[in-house]
Amino acid sequence: MNTATNDFKIMPRSMVCEDSNLRGDITISSGCVIHPSATIIAESGPIVIGENCILEEYATVRYRIPTDHPAAAEYTVDGEPKPLVIGPDNVFEVGCTVEALSIGERNVFECKSYVSVDVTVGSGCVVGAGCRLVGKQTLADKTIVYGGSCLQREAMDKQKTQMIQLDYLRKILPNYHHLRKVNYDPKKVRAQV
Repeated sequence: MNTATNDFKIMPRSMVCEDSNLRGDITISSGCVIHPSATIIAESGPIVIGENCILEEYATVRYRIPTDHPAAAEYTVDGEPKPLVIGPDNVFEVGCTVEALSIGERNVFECKSYVSVDVTVGSGCVVGAGCRLVGKQTLADKTIVYGGSCLQREAMDKQKTQMIQLDYLRKILPNYHHLRKVNYDPKKVRAQV
């Protein structure tokens, strides 16, 4: 994919700071908050970020499938790359890097964590601060990864929503940062058809 062509669709109710780094074909769904210095790079195809996701400062989400990757053929349809669809209510904390080719909903990627392209992330997972997940593996729903050795256990409870944090950010961010304008409304597009 040619990342020189940037196509950003920013849905209503989402807040995307001007100082964020967006490259490629990116759709930011309603209710998302993208902090300054957050990076989203769509190298191998489009990225669709689900509703109410938070990308904090220096967090990076990258859709990059190496050409020699065993699953490269699975991520194309008729020669065109499939989009990376990130589920709703995910939180990407400060300094994390996530390259997973599948991300469910209500996950938390804590500070300075790293998830490689070979990892599949279910729903309700937490990747602890500083944890590095590399090599082919699947995080089942409600998996907690923690500690220097990246130990895993199952969560007892379902992940809570981040609505209180989202409401706070929606009040505070416009006071201190310039925001990109909403440029896509699916209701208006359907009305034109």
